[in-house]
Amino acid sequence: MTGLEQVTDACAGHGEGPVWDPGVGAIRWVDMLAGDILTLDGATGSVSRTHVGSVAAAFRPRMTGGLVIAVERGFALMDPDGTLHHHPDLWRDPAVRMNDGGCDPQGRFYCGSMAYDESPSAGRLYRLDLDGSVAVVLEDLTISNGLAWSPDGETVYHVDSPTGSVTQFRFDSETGTFHDAEVVVKIESADGVPDGLCIDARGDLWVALWGGSAVRHYTRSGELVEVVDLPVPLVTACTFGGDDLSDLYITTSRMGVPPGQQPEAGALFRIRPGAQGAPALLFGA
Repeated sequence: MTGLEQVTDACAGHGEGPVWDPGVGAIRWVDMLAGDILTLDGATGSVSRTHVGSVAAAFRPRMTGGLVIAVERGFALMDPDGTLHHHPDLWRDPAVRMNDGGCDPQGRFYCGSMAYDESPSAGRLYRLDLDGSVAVVLEDLTISNGLAWSPDGETVYHVDSPTGSVTQFRFDSETGTFHDAEVVVKIESADGVPDGLCIDARGDLWVALWGGSAVRHYTRSGELVEVVDLPVPLVTACTFGGDDLSDLYITTSRMGVPPGQQPEAGALFRIRPGAQGAPALLFGA
């Protein structure tokens, strides 16, 4: 494992959802509550912003070009020229917003919701199908967070953060449904709260710890392998990127951090941990 480096300044109020976009050859992530998608220019180190709404919860590249995006209360499609097409809102309650998501190997996009005040059981996990229809996959969630599929596509991992757990499900690829829930990782509250996660090419899990100043590497059976320490507590998500998919990019937040404190909070970090990721799963429409 090579040393951790800070690759941007504290450019995000609430950095989340990093994705290596093969179409542009760059790491992209969200400044969620600013409603912006951020893109790092690897040559210059500059960060550009694309505003998509009041909330930019999660996104994935589309196979046809552009992006699929979870906005505050639903989904939107962005064309390659930047034109946005918003789907109808999935709910009217202004107290609930989208939070985190990803694509399955079949090209469907999922995103989970949560209440702004983190009210228990206010969240759901939604699935956007290729024909534009939407279904509910999981209910009674509180903070629906990290979501990733095993390399063989047979297992899906999901985080409902207040449970302190990463839960694995048997994934039905034909129907896009989750079955047979089983906790694979349990994190003590003193060590932080599981937030975003990603899977490497071996099927190991990398879990960001909100309040834990770290990303933890676990085997698929839940054995802790190593810890990547961060200089800020609010670590939100991680993904593999770079031309060889061997860089682990890590997003952070400065939500609730007083001005002048934790100057690195909200920055993007990178480390080469000695593992390799898999290409991002893209939205198929």
